[in-house]
Amino acid sequence: MSVYNIVTKEDKILRKISKPIPEITPNVKKMLDRMLETMYASNGVGLAAPQVGILKRAVVVDVGEGGPGPLKLINPEIVERSGVQNGPEGCLSCPNMWGDVRRSQYVKVKATNPEGEEIIVEGEDFLARALQHEIDHLDGILFIDTATNIEYQK
Repeated sequence: MSVYNIVTKEDKILRKISKPIPEITPNVKKMLDRMLETMYASNGVGLAAPQVGILKRAVVVDVGEGGPGPLKLINPEIVERSGVQNGPEGCLSCPNMWGDVRRSQYVKVKATNPEGEEIIVEGEDFLARALQHEIDHLDGILFIDTATNIEYQK
């Protein structure tokens, strides 16, 4: 399977609101697999469909060791949040940029998995941060919109 090209912050698609996915088709499953492959190939921990030029409400997340493994979430929405954390973030669509972003410490996300089952994902700390970051992409929000102390690295 081939990887997608990741669009960068200049692309207007990143500022649009993604459309819900009404049904899970083989193409949706293939898109999620390809998104996950793209995320791994780019050394990321999350990727939203708009980042690969697709205005659909889908994200993939894998925070690595200690996390729940690769998550493929269709139509995810945050249904509960609490606490506050402030920490560094980067983004595959904003290469070589880092900044501190204030996020909820805990989130509960309702979504559909590729098998069509409604699931709940609860995340704290880094997983909560990754989920919020990717779900923001579905609403046209980039981390640089709220980040402080933005740094550019080569």
